[in-house]
Amino acid sequence: MTGKKIWLTVLLFLLVTGVVAGTIAHSRSDVPAVTTAKAVREDLVSTVNGTGEIKPKVQVNVGTTAFGRITHLYVKEGDHVKAGQLLATVESQQQASSVAAQNATIAAAQTNVDSYIANEKTAQANVLEAQADLEQKRFDYQRASALYQDNLIAKQDFDAKKAAYDVDVATLAQRQAEVRQAKAQVDSARSQVKQDIAMLQGDNYSLELTRSIAPFDGLVTNVPVREGETVVEGIQNSEGSTLMTLADMSIITAEVKVDETDIPNVALGQTALVSVDAFPGQTFTGKVTEVGDQALLRTTGLATSQSTTGTEEAKDFKVVVTLDPTKVDLRPGLTCTAKITTAHKPNVLAIPIQALVLRDPTLEKVYFHRLGKAPSSASTNTGGESNLVQGVYQLTNQDGRLRVRFVPVTTGIAGSTDIEALSGLKPGDEVVTGHYRVLRMLHSGTAVKRDNSVAAPVASDDSST
Repeated sequence: MTGKKIWLTVLLFLLVTGVVAGTIAHSRSDVPAVTTAKAVREDLVSTVNGTGEIKPKVQVNVGTTAFGRITHLYVKEGDHVKAGQLLATVESQQQASSVAAQNATIAAAQTNVDSYIANEKTAQANVLEAQADLEQKRFDYQRASALYQDNLIAKQDFDAKKAAYDVDVATLAQRQAEVRQAKAQVDSARSQVKQDIAMLQGDNYSLELTRSIAPFDGLVTNVPVREGETVVEGIQNSEGSTLMTLADMSIITAEVKVDETDIPNVALGQTALVSVDAFPGQTFTGKVTEVGDQALLRTTGLATSQSTTGTEEAKDFKVVVTLDPTKVDLRPGLTCTAKITTAHKPNVLAIPIQALVLRDPTLEKVYFHRLGKAPSSASTNTGGESNLVQGVYQLTNQDGRLRVRFVPVTTGIAGSTDIEALSGLKPGDEVVTGHYRVLRMLHSGTAVKRDNSVAAPVASDDSST
């Protein structure tokens, strides 16, 4: 009998133990498992990403400035050229003929100038001769006048001397007028030469327009024409033919598009790391040198001011990052991605971004007071979404069980996975980070169990969001 009592006692103990274990297991099966993380101090870097392409700081289309057939193309796509280098020529026979004819005209005009200068010198010599003759006649006239007053010569002789003097006075005046006329002819001939030279400059300019010269050191990125093709110059609003595209690669930029929600954080002078798809594993440093003022439609790339449609759609803003000098041969049009550092704070209190939720703190207090039980409908009036604040669920130990409590949190800069907590938490505080399905259903006072093991539900939760 004693043995039977012992066995019955053991069976009863096992039965009670199984019931208790089952009850505990059943009760714990209703407790949600959560992943957690602690608020820690770390260096936080906030970045903004944008995609675009490599572009030179200066890029110009070298167009033709004369009508005609292309006679020579001296460069090809991919060539590096120097400022002043001859790029292409258009037929220039007519312009060259005009230049030659004008040179001949100038030579003839210069001959006329030389002839008029010789005439002027002759006229000046005649003036000197007339002055000397007049001086002699004046002496004769003065002597004749003295002799006539003393009645030593006849009046006829006196009148002859006076007439000869008057003739020489008139002759001198005539010769002086001839000098002035010769000078005027020289001045006129010289003016004609200047006019012809000005016309020659115009002809030389027209001739030079048939030669395309590189305006700066650069890279030829496109040559859409071939020798023998006829090109035309632009007229009013009509564009002329483009001979080639020249890019100044001394300053290289990455022109990227940044989402409109991120653009308020982007400013001039911020540093950036640029990766180019054609050079995997390499990064290039640079700084933001331009932030666009106009939004660009994501579907068309046009500025909103240029769009004629009224459809609402996502928008981007242009951001230009000027790259630091590099020896890598970057070419225009290469696809790139820029990671712009918008803020950097060392040793800040940070939590995972995924821990943040929006809740009504007044309602959460009610939940916590009732240990997670939903209040009656009469006490759930929160006044709409205007009372929602940002915060996290912090783990607390209540009645020997893990429970969550909503804590409003003020945030600062955000990194790739963490965000700065300015208020509401202290280092070491443990907050709920997931899973997403559990996190969105939590309320203050809810009992939870910690499960930070790497499990499949994390991936499924992320995919469901």
